[in-house]
Amino acid sequence: MTNKTKSRIAAALLAAALSTTALAVEEGEKAPDFTLPSIHAGQPEIALAALAGKTVYVDFWASWCAPCLKSLPLYNALYHKYKDQGLEIVAINVDNPVEDGQDFLLDTPLDFLIPADPDGDTPEKFEVIGMPTSYLIAPDGTVKLVHMGFREGDIELVEEAIVKTLAGN
Repeated sequence: MTNKTKSRIAAALLAAALSTTALAVEEGEKAPDFTLPSIHAGQPEIALAALAGKTVYVDFWASWCAPCLKSLPLYNALYHKYKDQGLEIVAINVDNPVEDGQDFLLDTPLDFLIPADPDGDTPEKFEVIGMPTSYLIAPDGTVKLVHMGFREGDIELVEEAIVKTLAGN
């Protein structure tokens, strides 16, 4: 392979990487719509459009993701604290097979909406690059916060953003 060919390949890879980054859903943009089946058999589909007018925290998680498993019970507490003020949490499980996510939920029941997306179409729409990744969406559909990972102290940052968004800021 010639140096010229290597340079062209490197340029093409760089362009592809930059275009992917540019397409990622960012703060201030409209969140992409989705409709997914519930992870719980027999429950209705979950659609972001059906939650218009509410503050929605969308979280992408998997049972193999240790930070995800740490964050979900904390999100459940936030849900109970703010649901009467208009907060909805939608935790999209990306396990394939779906049964892995269902098994986690047997030990850690959660009270918010949990759709399943084993094919990964929705994380692709949002351009998710790691687990967990979350998006706080204002009632008008605008993304107010993009949060990647989950570390000590993150729940306070997430709660602060939720409170501001619920207040219309």
